[in-house]
Amino acid sequence: MAELELSYAPPYSSAKDPVNMLGFVAENVLDNLVKFIYPHEFDQLVQNHPNDHIVLDITEDVERMVYHIKDSYHIPLGQLHERINELDRNKTIIPYCAIGVRSYNAARILMQNGFSKVKVLAGGTAFYKSMHYLENNLSVQQQKQEIIPEDKELRILDCTGLQCPGPIMKVNEVMATLEANEVLKVSATDMGFIRDIGTWCQRTGHTLLKSERKGKENFAYIKKDINECPIHQAVEIPQGKTMVVFSGDLDKVLASFIIANGAAAMGRPVTMFFTFWGLNALRKTEKQHIKKSFIEKMFGIMMPRGSEKLKLSKMNMAGMGTSMMKKVMKNKNVNSLEELMSLAQSNGVKLVACTMSMDIMGITKEELIDGVELAGVASYLGDAEESNVNLFI
Repeated sequence: MAELELSYAPPYSSAKDPVNMLGFVAENVLDNLVKFIYPHEFDQLVQNHPNDHIVLDITEDVERMVYHIKDSYHIPLGQLHERINELDRNKTIIPYCAIGVRSYNAARILMQNGFSKVKVLAGGTAFYKSMHYLENNLSVQQQKQEIIPEDKELRILDCTGLQCPGPIMKVNEVMATLEANEVLKVSATDMGFIRDIGTWCQRTGHTLLKSERKGKENFAYIKKDINECPIHQAVEIPQGKTMVVFSGDLDKVLASFIIANGAAAMGRPVTMFFTFWGLNALRKTEKQHIKKSFIEKMFGIMMPRGSEKLKLSKMNMAGMGTSMMKKVMKNKNVNSLEELMSLAQSNGVKLVACTMSMDIMGITKEELIDGVELAGVASYLGDAEESNVNLFI
């Protein structure tokens, strides 16, 4: 199939016929030049093994503004060589782009640099979005009822024939040259253009006046907003950091507060949501005389009371390992957990105790250290939606 000589004429077929392209793809797979992962396999992997892979977005910044797969790591293809060491070689790397061409190039770069587990998301985001149409079919920016100038007064951009992300890239380039309130009329044959341009306008502060389809062409009328600012400033990316502290192990709680204090030092709002065993880190060291049921008392006896009683997750050795760890931290001038917790509170880190977990485990408000807020999962999720980093520890 790859070597078939088929007739070529622009109205009928491309120089590399689709039949040839199928042959090229099959040949690459048979020669182990590329491995594919299909949308249903990808979704299963993300759901069942979230920590075993890195989803690598190699599209450009303007494309990522329009659409990106949740929790993906962004390195544009042109930067991959110099930033390749940011990726974990022990994990499966899944590069993706708009239709799969650039992600194939990314896969070859990775494989030739010693990455042994690389799989390309077949068909790119164009295919992936079509497999998740209902959940991704969000309404675009509400089109404003404004008078649209005659074509002779418009800047006109013809993007017919360009495939994603070509039209968006061209629009981005031309809009930078327009004066405030000028209107750009764009024509494109790419089927996903109208939805993409609506999202792009939302993110950049421009106004989508009207969109329509005539025959095989999509038309969009975009007004450059008066207060429009450069793309890298136009999108207000959430800067908050949230984490669920589920574990009650000393080393994991330490790591949580180290990350929290680091984020707070960068001026980022931080919320730490303590649930189940993580609640023990917030307990007061002193015994509180509170009336409890028999089961609640048993829970209280079996669980560590406060941060000073937490143990290591590994090499605890009946408490010897924990004592050794604390001694080494002191010798190396590393803040203790108690110091890190105090520092976090003074830096504005929000410590939240899960009320549902407190009820289950028989922990009362009076047993928790001062400054801890009580809330449920909805409150935490509200903060999580304003964050760009969310950790489960």
